Amino acid sequence: MVRERPPGRAACVGPARILIVTDAWYPQVNGVVRTVSRLTEELRAAGRVVAVVGPHLFRTVPCPTYPEIRLSVLPGRRLARMIEDFRPDALHLVTEGPLGLAARRWAIRNHRCFTTSFHTRFPEYIQARTGLPTGPAYRFLRWFHGAAALTLVPTPSLLRGLDDRGFRHLECWTRGVDAERFRPGRTGCDWRARFGVDGPYLLYVGRVAIEKNLTAFLDLDVPGTKIVVGDGPDRVGLAARYPDAVFTGYLDGADLSAAYAASDVFVFPSLTDTFGLVILEALASGLPVAAFDVTGPRDILPPGVSPVGAIGPDLRRNVLAALHGDRAMCRAYVARFGWDACARMFLDAITRVLPDTALHLPSHGGTATDSMR
Repeated sequence: MVRERPPGRAACVGPARILIVTDAWYPQVNGVVRTVSRLTEELRAAGRVVAVVGPHLFRTVPCPTYPEIRLSVLPGRRLARMIEDFRPDALHLVTEGPLGLAARRWAIRNHRCFTTSFHTRFPEYIQARTGLPTGPAYRFLRWFHGAAALTLVPTPSLLRGLDDRGFRHLECWTRGVDAERFRPGRTGCDWRARFGVDGPYLLYVGRVAIEKNLTAFLDLDVPGTKIVVGDGPDRVGLAARYPDAVFTGYLDGADLSAAYAASDVFVFPSLTDTFGLVILEALASGLPVAAFDVTGPRDILPPGVSPVGAIGPDLRRNVLAALHGDRAMCRAYVARFGWDACARMFLDAITRVLPDTALHLPSHGGTATDSMR
């Protein structure tokens, strides 16, 4: 669990103590982890006491077909003790895995209000990997979120899709980007020199897995060099299949920022994402975006062709159009997305649904709370 810090001021509107339960946490690298991490930082800066319960606090087993993800084994009793010792004013469940299920069960049994967020289209992921229909998985997700006072959804188009599937109590909660970390810069020139390949540089950043639809990008007949930044179960196979592409593996920090700054177009081929934080990182780096007109890109980018990129059914045409984008306008366009605004939206939403009585519970000695710090 993330270390608890004291609030910066004595009084605040809304919940003072917030407990976030997530099956996706470090050392995993994905948009869910980045979102929860930045949200936690911003909430603490706003004077809240925030703790995050992750799978590293429990015995875990590898997720089938994705061993990098660890699933908690029988976390119920220990998690209940953690919740009761922390005494949260607000309880938020990020994921629908073992920890999310255990926290949901505790809240219902104890008649406590809780909120959830919808981050991942697991039904489509399962279908891409196994060919199974999406219906049963969506029924499970509808059941899981149906008990929440509110479910936060990253984009309007996803909200409409979930509403059509019978989900209720939905509200949009957008994402942010660190515009200081991701920005145009001279480091891009050094990064280009490392590889010595021909431009233009066409960049993808993210998990290298079947659900990301990477072959739609790698099969494109377009000038330049395709660069894939990230890791995942399909990286070795795709690197062998596409020897002309550059597969860097996982990058972070200055190396990741330089990869964005060095490139000419950011290509986002996914059809199943719920948002796409990497789109914001690319735009902040002055990088026009080419993507399909689907949930995520259509909620971030203007329709059709624009100075900040191109979205539509033809990915090749979108890439060629994005090569003529305006890097300065990309940077200006993303200014509306800040992590501070993201945290304010979250706090406003959970405050509105909190009952007058917070989750005040008797303490059981502090040993579980100590493990959170």
